[in-house]
Amino acid sequence: MSDAITIAGHALREAVRRRVLLVVALLTATFLGLYALAAFHAFDSIEQTSGRGIPIDERALTGGTLLGLAMFVALFLGVVLAVFLTLDAVRGDAERGLLQPLVVRPVGRTTLLAGRLLAASAVCASYVVIVFLLAALITRAAGDFTPSSLVVPAAGLALGVVTVVAASLLGSTVLSTTANGIAIFMVFATGLAAGLLGQIGDGLDVDALTTASSIISWIVPFEALYQNGLYALTSDIGGATGVIVQLGPFGGASTVSVAIWPWAVAWSTAVLLLAALAFHRRDL
Repeated sequence: MSDAITIAGHALREAVRRRVLLVVALLTATFLGLYALAAFHAFDSIEQTSGRGIPIDERALTGGTLLGLAMFVALFLGVVLAVFLTLDAVRGDAERGLLQPLVVRPVGRTTLLAGRLLAASAVCASYVVIVFLLAALITRAAGDFTPSSLVVPAAGLALGVVTVVAASLLGSTVLSTTANGIAIFMVFATGLAAGLLGQIGDGLDVDALTTASSIISWIVPFEALYQNGLYALTSDIGGATGVIVQLGPFGGASTVSVAIWPWAVAWSTAVLLLAALAFHRRDL
């Protein structure tokens, strides 16, 4: 375990040296600045148009929609960060001749993968939670809107991005750097498409689309966790407002069985074991 923590520390220092974290910090600050500007203007617009007899809670609709958008952006940026932290964790380092001194002595291949997973997961999970909570604070300051839950969406984002880290590590053992990056982003897009399919299926009352969406969401657990987080975000909003806001940006909100939490952990563990198996069969 101590060797894995050491490898994780080296991976984090490497990310700092490459200025990956600096770039992400600058992009995040830009997003939060734009988000704050949009939030204050949106809630100000509500104040100016209030009293027109519209049977919709515009404050809840605005706050829920903005936070749903913040969830999506946090997940997307977390996926980008996960990919860049693990893109060439195995094959890239092997091609540069950096793995041979490590995997023979003093650490093994499984320990190296565990350290990489620990480092990337710690950074990415912390990142998405911080971005989401900052967005929630901005939303509260702008419009005095508090979601029904912060814990479930934040935990879903954190665990969801860990599943992406595990998948990217597996890809790094069998794919080239470029191919791995493309593959992970395509998996991410597939998850979003599953959410949209479910939304269309619910709207048109097509059971086949809804079932396909549910199956895909469990195959790529980050999507099920994301949908569940969106639902928890606005689960206390009822009426027409609740129906509208729970459509959610880029995939509708929907409640998911509590089994998604242990399933996501088991899924990530299985993917890491597959990565270790593939890594052990590689010639360095």
